[in-house]
Amino acid sequence: MDFSNRTILITGAKGNLGRVLAEAFTTRGGNVVPIDLPTNLLDQAQVDAVVQKAIKDFKRIDVLCNIAGGFRMGKPVHETTDADWNFLMDLNARTVLHTARAVVPHMIAAGGGKIVNVGAFAAQKGAADMGAYIASKSAVIRLTETMAAELREKNINVNCVLPTIIDTPANRADLPQADPKRWVAPADLARVIVFLASEEARAVHGATLPVTGLS
Repeated sequence: MDFSNRTILITGAKGNLGRVLAEAFTTRGGNVVPIDLPTNLLDQAQVDAVVQKAIKDFKRIDVLCNIAGGFRMGKPVHETTDADWNFLMDLNARTVLHTARAVVPHMIAAGGGKIVNVGAFAAQKGAADMGAYIASKSAVIRLTETMAAELREKNINVNCVLPTIIDTPANRADLPQADPKRWVAPADLARVIVFLASEEARAVHGATLPVTGLS
């Protein structure tokens, strides 16, 4: 999976998964454009500016990886505040919308591309006290499937990974009694994303791929 002379835009690039993913693409020859805290993904103008600079520097964007997102436990649906709902829908779903608006027209003009989103294994069904989170990550799954249907004829592959708990220092601190050996290592998840971003996955459209760690 060679990414020489290909440009990869990664949101959430300074996070645990984002850093590992950026290194995975770089070691395969890719030009990585990281997007993180200095760019407000909820501000379309800022997202557009980063994409325009990437186009100016590298002529095109071949891969978009929407890694930015987050988790927050909540309250029962009837006690969910607008603030909590908006926070998770913005963080997990609206960011995908904003990068799509900025990047997809350039991919269409260039003749193709790859988009990989990060959903969540938990978003496949409801669970108590997780309504806003599950709704936001479910939106990512449905956006992935919809974009795949819209863009496959334009040679753009859109797919999604559905990880369980990712093995990060923060998750280890929050869940001290859990066994992180059963979680998903960032490097393992990065390998799956790299595959979906590669020409090896050129026949894969609209997949929502569970990544659940070791057995």
